[in-house]
Amino acid sequence: MTTPTIRLLPRMGRRAAGGHPWIYSNEIAMDADAKALPPGSLVTIVSDAGEALGIAMFNPHSLIAARLLSRDAGAAVDAAFLGARLKSALDLRDTFYSEPYYRLAHAEADGLPGLIVDRFGDILVVQPNTAGMDRLAGDVVDVLREMLKPQAVIVRGDSPVRQLEGLDERHEVVGTMPDGPVRLIENGAAYLADVASGQKTGWFYDQRDNRAFMASLADGLDVLDVYCHTGGFGIAAACGDAASVMMVDRSGAACDLARSAAALNARAELCTVVESEAFADLSTRSDRAERFGMVICDPPAFVRGKKDLKSGAKGYRKLVRLAARLVQTDGWLAIASCSHHMTEDLLMEQIKLGLRDAKRSGRVVRRSGAGPDHPLHPGLPETAYLKFVCLRLD
Repeated sequence: MTTPTIRLLPRMGRRAAGGHPWIYSNEIAMDADAKALPPGSLVTIVSDAGEALGIAMFNPHSLIAARLLSRDAGAAVDAAFLGARLKSALDLRDTFYSEPYYRLAHAEADGLPGLIVDRFGDILVVQPNTAGMDRLAGDVVDVLREMLKPQAVIVRGDSPVRQLEGLDERHEVVGTMPDGPVRLIENGAAYLADVASGQKTGWFYDQRDNRAFMASLADGLDVLDVYCHTGGFGIAAACGDAASVMMVDRSGAACDLARSAAALNARAELCTVVESEAFADLSTRSDRAERFGMVICDPPAFVRGKKDLKSGAKGYRKLVRLAARLVQTDGWLAIASCSHHMTEDLLMEQIKLGLRDAKRSGRVVRRSGAGPDHPLHPGLPETAYLKFVCLRLD
């Protein structure tokens, strides 16, 4: 099948030739023919010298104008192509996980730019976040149904990043929609996810290993889990024999699921869930001189773009200051950032400043990212978005 050709400007093919899967609009000879292509079109990328660099999904209206799918310019991007990529992704997850609860496809790192697939046992949630994947979503669903025979595949096109691609919201269910939240198992604990309308796909598998680590330290401690969502860290700590767990989130729906998860694990008596804004809650607890053996803060992205970097960095500093004041001597403080613009070095700087503001000192015992179901693309630093830091405070 012949695809349109997109030519790069002089000296603009070096990044792509070096392994980066994105090509920006200012690197492309954006002539009238290129501008006329429908968003999500498959194209052949060539250098200014005419050397074919591969097949890409193209959107003339996006800053990231082309996302390489294959370095083979002769590749046919069809159901068989998608099936091979998804089968490879499944094989990788089967290497690490014995139960079907994980991120099955992680966009560029799995060779499927813009595609997220999370697996909740018999339920799959698909997020096509680029124009190219939006056009291929039907084939993706067909492949997944053939490969895994799920009860339902839910296509959720409600991510804010779709706006950058000029995409409208979409929501489709193929199969039988689950009646209410779905149950998942992580590190031996049971949780509930709202796959229909919860944040992202309804769950954050990326923190799995970090939850297990914090749970291993929680025995006998009073734990505060701020930005608890549906109870990820808090329930893990409760199942790790914490003395008590306080979970805080401003979403009433998320708090309800956290309470249900506590009951599901026979930990309801240990767990208290409070619907509150995080900074206000932390300040109030500080005024009351409350102290915890472990405080965990896993906020949503404070930095969604470069323009937010200065204010977002201040947000992390403030968060550390408020949280550190609540940690008892020789207690644990964990801070996470899911903002890829917030580099690990910059996050560590805010942690240092926040501890200074709180007049606390400590030692870093863990610096980590996401688990192996969120692999990294070696040529795309943006895939290393999650930063997690655990400290023992003096």
